[in-house]
Amino acid sequence: MNDTQLNPEVRDRTFRRLMGYIKPYKAAFIVSIIGMLGYAAVDTFFLSQIETLIDDGLTDRNAQIMIYGAIFVPVIFIARGLFNFISSYALNWVGFRVVTTMRQQLFDHMMKLPVSFHDRHSTGELLSKITYTTQQVAEASSRAVSILIKEGAFVFGLLCLMFYHSWQLSLVFLIIGPLIAKVVAVVSKRFRRVSSRIQTAMGNVTTLAEQMLNGHKVVVMYEGQKRESKRFEHINNVTRNQNMKLVNAQTISTSVIQLIASFSLSMVLVLASFPEMFAQLTAGGFTTILTAMIMLLRPLKQLTTVNSDFQRGIAAAQSIFELLDQKIERDTGKNRVERVAGNIEFRDVCFAYDEADSPALDHVSFSVAEGKTLALVGRSGSGKSTISNLLTRFYTPQDGVILLDGVDIFDYKLKSLRRQFAVVSQHVTLFNDSIANNIAYGASGKISPERIREVAEQAYVTEFTDNLPLGLDTMVGENGVMLSGGQRQRIAIARALLRDAPILILDEATSALDTESERHIQHALSRLQQNRTSIVIAHRLSTIESADEILVLEDGKVIERGSHKQLLESQGAYHQLYRLQFSGEEQ
Repeated sequence: MNDTQLNPEVRDRTFRRLMGYIKPYKAAFIVSIIGMLGYAAVDTFFLSQIETLIDDGLTDRNAQIMIYGAIFVPVIFIARGLFNFISSYALNWVGFRVVTTMRQQLFDHMMKLPVSFHDRHSTGELLSKITYTTQQVAEASSRAVSILIKEGAFVFGLLCLMFYHSWQLSLVFLIIGPLIAKVVAVVSKRFRRVSSRIQTAMGNVTTLAEQMLNGHKVVVMYEGQKRESKRFEHINNVTRNQNMKLVNAQTISTSVIQLIASFSLSMVLVLASFPEMFAQLTAGGFTTILTAMIMLLRPLKQLTTVNSDFQRGIAAAQSIFELLDQKIERDTGKNRVERVAGNIEFRDVCFAYDEADSPALDHVSFSVAEGKTLALVGRSGSGKSTISNLLTRFYTPQDGVILLDGVDIFDYKLKSLRRQFAVVSQHVTLFNDSIANNIAYGASGKISPERIREVAEQAYVTEFTDNLPLGLDTMVGENGVMLSGGQRQRIAIARALLRDAPILILDEATSALDTESERHIQHALSRLQQNRTSIVIAHRLSTIESADEILVLEDGKVIERGSHKQLLESQGAYHQLYRLQFSGEEQ
């Protein structure tokens, strides 16, 4: 975390912004404050009656005062409990509302952030923001507010009580104010710095745990348990060390402040021994002052810990606000269109990923007419998938223009543009829902079960779902873990069929299928590609022989183009790939 987080101006701005989340619930917040003030008032009032009990009750042997006292104590504690319930319930209600709002904002904002942002940040780190960091804001801030108001009011009440009985003795306690303020100021910077490190450390814990769970099969297969355990142990210990640093700072500051307060108490006892003080104070009055001074130690201790809670909450809030301030995906387009014809053109497009040494696309130009099929082939990393990512505006080219029906794709509204595409990728994303809902995902409007069944049949999904007890209503598990790779890809194809977009992008769409399934799917895809513009990224060259044009890419450049027949006749790079692939299949 950078040094700007220690800047008072940044801290104050973060605090004001955090208070903005409480504003919609200010009525409940005010109720909680009233409850806390009532709680402190009841405690102060209870202590104020000690003088009456001792002087009027015990010293004067007044039994009636003692009876009133016996009735008074339960009533006081009932009132105390009632105020405590009101303050705790109302404050926590506000706190959980704030957390819910923050989590929803983070979730919604993360969906709007560009793909390049997600490339730079791990899933675990972002999950930690939604789960741990937002909870820290609520817990730390609620605790800080509760202690600040409840204990602060109690300290004020005790000081007023002490001054009422003897302002001379009470003045001693005012001397310690500046000393306590100095201690708090010194440790504040450390609290914020360590709290910020804890946020980062927890993000690392979540990231590593998420990677291990997602890659569990790889870890077990390659006997990586010890390696992963050591990595997690290191990060876990870093988190523990940072938490211990926070505890140390908190404990030391509390002990120092209590030591200062104890010296003040000693001074009070010395001053009380003077004859002038004996003449002024009754036994009940002196007992009240002494009890109030002893009682002051606990809230003073609490008020020193409130600083660490407050700094932890501010650090957590600042971490969240940094993410919320990230710029969302740019959408400056004005054009809205229901359905494009499907004419695509790349004009001298250049693109490089962040921190990449060489461009992913280097002055690439091509065009695809409406209803035609363009195939992209080449080695891994040649730029094939980058073309589809640029078309759907996941990334922005550094140079050149991409046109759709003669209009720059950045002149279209983002949602309107993406509705024109259906994508079937080699990496199929399925949600932990039914097969039917996964097929219907992304379809506009309400889709009938009959229509879902129809596209499922066309994509040969029903071949395996008809053998399942719940059929299309079968749950697929997290990311389709209950299904094979081929089954997941058939669902993705059914999803594309249902979307019925004018442009189809097939990114290694049949890579996870066996030979028999591929033959079925190729038939379904051929039917799907009719009257649609198609961009096919293929590893198996047998699947693109009927393409209208094939581009051969290498190091981000188009090195060959033409039909399957033309490229074989030219005996260039495509011919070599074709021979290499089919000679391998024959062996």
